[in-house]
Amino acid sequence: MTTLENLIQHFERFPGVGPRQARRFAHHLLTNESSDNQQLADLIGRLKDNVATCTSCFRFYTKNGGGNLCHICADERRDHARLTIVERDSDITPIERSDTYDGLYFVLGGTAPLLESEDTKKLRGGALKRIVTERAGDLSEIILAFSVNPDGENTARFVRSIISEIAEEHEITITQLGRGLSTGSELEYADPETIKNALENRH
Repeated sequence: MTTLENLIQHFERFPGVGPRQARRFAHHLLTNESSDNQQLADLIGRLKDNVATCTSCFRFYTKNGGGNLCHICADERRDHARLTIVERDSDITPIERSDTYDGLYFVLGGTAPLLESEDTKKLRGGALKRIVTERAGDLSEIILAFSVNPDGENTARFVRSIISEIAEEHEITITQLGRGLSTGSELEYADPETIKNALENRH
């Protein structure tokens, strides 16, 4: 396999990237200045040295000299009575941009596909149960913020099966995003106004 074919295969592993787009990425790099490609390679090489996983919400954050928490979890001004559970780290960005929510997050680490039950083993179900149990006395609401598609709906059922008993015992309300997100849409690509409407109409 040539270097170019190998690179294309690596791009194809990226979420949402097909063979055609992967080839376009690779050919774009061929037209770049060597210094630009080297800078990109250096950034990729240093990525894991400069980025850590928050021990509370499990989102990625840039290390800034100390502490194991991201800036959201470390912010005492946030509403610690509300916890929003999302599929992926990238889902947090549109919620923050909506300027509607000021609570905390938990990144599940993916979805629970309808036809692939084995994939649930890769999710942070155990960590979620631990976090909710530890914070149960402070929580008043848990928001399920998943994509509006079959896998997102199944993920919501999976999460409810983990936390419903704890929530009921401590009188924590479990809600999910309401109207605003159209069926089939992914949270990551929603605009701020859509997210705002979905949060305000959660049920």
